[in-house]
Amino acid sequence: MLTTPHETRSHLRTLAPGAGVAGGAVVLATLVNLIVPALSPAVVAVAAGAALASLAGVGERLRPGLAFVSRRVLRVAIALLGLQIAVPQVLALGWQSLAVVAVATGVTFAVTPVIGRRLGLSRGTSLLIATGVSICGAAAIAAMRESTDLPDDEEAAASALGVVVLYGTASIALIPLLASLLGLSPAELGVWTGAAVHEVAQVAAIGAASGVLAVAVTVKLGRVVLLAPIVALTSYRSRTTPADRPEAGRRPPVVPLFVLAFLAMVTVRSTGLVPAAVTGALPAVTNVLMAAALFGLGTGIDVRKLVRGGRAALLGGLATAIIAATSLAGVALLV
Repeated sequence: MLTTPHETRSHLRTLAPGAGVAGGAVVLATLVNLIVPALSPAVVAVAAGAALASLAGVGERLRPGLAFVSRRVLRVAIALLGLQIAVPQVLALGWQSLAVVAVATGVTFAVTPVIGRRLGLSRGTSLLIATGVSICGAAAIAAMRESTDLPDDEEAAASALGVVVLYGTASIALIPLLASLLGLSPAELGVWTGAAVHEVAQVAAIGAASGVLAVAVTVKLGRVVLLAPIVALTSYRSRTTPADRPEAGRRPPVVPLFVLAFLAMVTVRSTGLVPAAVTGALPAVTNVLMAAALFGLGTGIDVRKLVRGGRAALLGGLATAIIAATSLAGVALLV
């Protein structure tokens, strides 16, 4: 159905306050990242959103714009993330590194929800923590939340984002320290970092400081490739499992369109036809869009509830330990 220019202007005016605040948060997150490179814009944006919600509250005028950036802009950012992944580069890592990634990711994603149920956490919280820890942090949490119909998705996403930020940031200091104590070689540290740490930016921070940037980031992008099949499979199961089947008219698609777009972008990048100028600029553009989207999601985090919710923090810590231990064992055996 076509909209009139008046309706379009009215819609834009509705979105402007929230989108404007998100834009300001992106500027803040970018400045903080320039001063402290270990803090990615995505992490700072999530924290800024949570701080706004906890200290000042989110008024009704902001909600439409924040909902727009946390959903529409997010989908674009995830699709563009695919243009950073060239499959031949990932395959060049060798089967050993790919096996470490596949096993560590698969074990963590499968085991974490089981532990979550034992701890009494909801299905949504357990699933999103498993997704964020096993694949690629906040972006994976947001993608899974968009693709599945979780009854408690806002609270679950808030808990998952909180624990990913907490343990991913701690990994920046702990992974190099443990690698030094264990006597890992640079190659082993690079693979372990890429296979175990949550956010791409956190992996880059460790890699740059330790001299293993290229290997660590490439291994990490190998994990990011798993985002599409895992999200698609989980989305399909959410449609076909009777206990979780949503009401008629609210079923998520078998494969969400933004996941297909992500796969299409991976395919395009893998052809080698994307100009270097485009691939060079893409990470910055994707980071800006992702930061805006995650600021919107961050405004749904109730810090007081998160602090009280010790079980979610415990699950995040256990999941982080699982992926770190599994990938370290794989590195010791294969790399």
